[in-house]
Amino acid sequence: MGKTETDDTTPLQTLSAGGGDEATHGKETNDTDKVNAPLQSKPSPEPSSGRKSEESTKSASLEQEDDIAALTKGLDSVSIAPKPSVKEYEAPKEIKIVADMLSSNKYKNVVILTGAGVSCNAGIPDFRTPGTGLYDNLQKYDLPFPEAVFDLGFYRRNPDPFIQLASELWPGKHSPTITHSFIALLEKKGMLLRVYTQNIDMLDVLAGVSEEKMIECHGHFRTASCTNCSRSHDGKECKRVIVEEKRPPKCKHCGGYVKPDIVFFGEDLPTIFHRNVKKDMKKADLLIVMGTSLMVGPVNMIPEMVSKTIPRVLFNRELVGTFQKRNGPRTRKKSYDTNSKRDTFYGGDCDASIQMLCNLLGWEDELLKLNSSARCT
Repeated sequence: MGKTETDDTTPLQTLSAGGGDEATHGKETNDTDKVNAPLQSKPSPEPSSGRKSEESTKSASLEQEDDIAALTKGLDSVSIAPKPSVKEYEAPKEIKIVADMLSSNKYKNVVILTGAGVSCNAGIPDFRTPGTGLYDNLQKYDLPFPEAVFDLGFYRRNPDPFIQLASELWPGKHSPTITHSFIALLEKKGMLLRVYTQNIDMLDVLAGVSEEKMIECHGHFRTASCTNCSRSHDGKECKRVIVEEKRPPKCKHCGGYVKPDIVFFGEDLPTIFHRNVKKDMKKADLLIVMGTSLMVGPVNMIPEMVSKTIPRVLFNRELVGTFQKRNGPRTRKKSYDTNSKRDTFYGGDCDASIQMLCNLLGWEDELLKLNSSARCT
């Protein structure tokens, strides 16, 4: 339906004409008169004398000044709230809680506990995720049970499955994740007491965490030992034989099989773990746990070793161990009353959670730069 001529008449013009049918009667006016008519002041009555005119003008002037003063005072009392940032809109409350902790300058002895979940984005599978986990993809090795690949007795009888797996997972092919770089950033800011990792990928060190801050609970690939006589073996030679020749190294002293110094089922944890864990947990003022099922002992007891007054944070795909959602549904666990107040759990991908956290803290640029500098070329 096209636009009619009457549509061109503006509301202002209608008002100027007086509105209704009366606009079509009486004295004819031009368009300029119509537009200006409502803007014109009502005609003032003729003053009876010059003095009365002066008094009227003076009174009007005073009233105008009073109105301006009142308006100015009113505007001065108006405050405009700043527009919330995008970060405040998007960050979940759990991330904000952790950001408040780290920005308070209160925590200078942060203990980190990590599992395989922090390395998934580096291309290293975790152990237990159905379908993609390491244990679900070991069928090609014809193992009696998935954990046998890390069983000391099985390795002595049949080392080939571990050798094939180790040749694929040997450190040097993968780069640190955002989460690894976050741990290095905490050390850089003087907040890190210790990292307890269950991983054997050495990505924390590659990310920039100093070795004195690291406790590799399940060992590492840097050195090697004989599984029979326990004598040390050259780590670089062990790597060459396993990675390049795809065969198990043999001990020069007793002929037993040599393996990297990673902890197998049936072996004790490194001495450095036992030497430090109790005093570190006593000194810790904040515990952050990331990417772990907390199913393997004795490392899974670390969250229970910190003081009951120490806040605990869990970044993980699911709630594990004795962690509770803050003020979450009541359970029958004896630890509920304490843990539901001191625990903060945020479910999801570790890297995504850490990047949101660093964004709130104003650390994101520094985090990304640190991560970029540590990437394998």
